Amino acid sequence: MEPYYYSQLNKQQQRIYQVIKNGLETLSQSFDVQKVDGAELSDIFYKIRLDCPEIFYAPTFQYSFYPDSTMVKIKPVYLFEKNKIKEHQTAMKARVEKLTRVVKDKSDWDKEQYIHDFICENVTYDKLKKQYSHEILGPLGQGVGVCEGIAKSVKILCDQLSIPCIVVISENNPDKQIKYRHAWNVIRMNGIWYHLDATFDNTLGKKEVRYDYFNLDDMSIFKDHEPSIYKVPACNEGDHFYYKEKKLSFTKQEDVAKRCQQAIKKGKDLTFHWRGGYLTKAVLEELLHIITEVAKEKNGHSQVSINWPQAVIRVKFLQEQIEDSVKLEDAYEEENSTAV
Repeated sequence: MEPYYYSQLNKQQQRIYQVIKNGLETLSQSFDVQKVDGAELSDIFYKIRLDCPEIFYAPTFQYSFYPDSTMVKIKPVYLFEKNKIKEHQTAMKARVEKLTRVVKDKSDWDKEQYIHDFICENVTYDKLKKQYSHEILGPLGQGVGVCEGIAKSVKILCDQLSIPCIVVISENNPDKQIKYRHAWNVIRMNGIWYHLDATFDNTLGKKEVRYDYFNLDDMSIFKDHEPSIYKVPACNEGDHFYYKEKKLSFTKQEDVAKRCQQAIKKGKDLTFHWRGGYLTKAVLEELLHIITEVAKEKNGHSQVSINWPQAVIRVKFLQEQIEDSVKLEDAYEEENSTAV
C-alpha cells in the first residue's frame, strides 16, 4: 500500500516528495527539487514525516533559489550528525522489531490492542515537550512523548505489523482555548477505518489502561477533537469500539446496577460506557444514584470519574469510610498548556 499522504498529492507534488524522501534517507546535505512556493514545499515535507515516522531526524529544512531558476535547493536541518543518526536508526529498527515480534502471529485486533497498551503502560506524557518527544525517539527510546511522537510510534509499530495506519493532525482552536495541534491515528481493520487516540487514553489511565478512544467512529471522536487538517478516510463504524466489544457499553440502568454488584463482589473497579441516549445531567444523576445505592447495600462507598464527551464512567468501590465522590475527567488535560 503506498503511503497515505503521498497518495493524496498530484503528480508534480509526488515527484518532489520522492526527491525529498530520498534526500532525507541518504542524509544528503542538500538537493534540488522543482520550484513550487514555500508553503507547498513545507506541506509536502510535513506529509513525508507523517507517512514515514522512521525519518525522525530531520524536523525541518531551509531552501534557496535564484529568481529565474526552475529549481529550489533544499537543505534539511538534521537533529544529529550523520553517525549519530545512523546509531539512532539502528537502535529504533531493533526496538520496533523486538516490540512487534511477540504479536506477529496474533490477529490484527490483538496487535492493535498490544500497541495501544504498550503506549499506555510505558510512555509518560512529556510536559516539557522536548524535541525528541515529537518523534518516535521519545516514546520508543526514552519512554516519554507528546501526541505527535505517540501517534508516529503507533504508526511505525502498525507499519511493522502490516496494519494500515495514518497519523491524523487537527488544528488548534483558540475559541475553545485549544492552543496547539493534536495528533492521533486512523487505523484500518478488516477493511474498515477507526480512530485510535492512544494519547487521550494514556493521559486518562493513571492507574489502569483506558480504552475510551479505542476504535471510535467519526461522530464519537469529534465530540472532543477538532477536525483534521488533511482529508482522512471516513470512519463510519463504531461496532468495534472497545467497551462495546467487551460488553461494557450499557443502554439500560438495570445493567449498570448488575455490573456494579458484580464488580463489588469481585473487588474490582468498573469502567463502562453509557449509550442509552445522551448522557444528560438528569441521566447522569440517575446513574450516580444507582451506583451509590449498590455501594451502600454492600456497606461501601463509590468514587466516580466521568469522561463526559465520550460518556465513559469509571467507578471505584471502597469499604472504608469516605465520602462518595464524583469527578469530571479531562482526557489529555495538558492540551491547553503543552504543545504536541
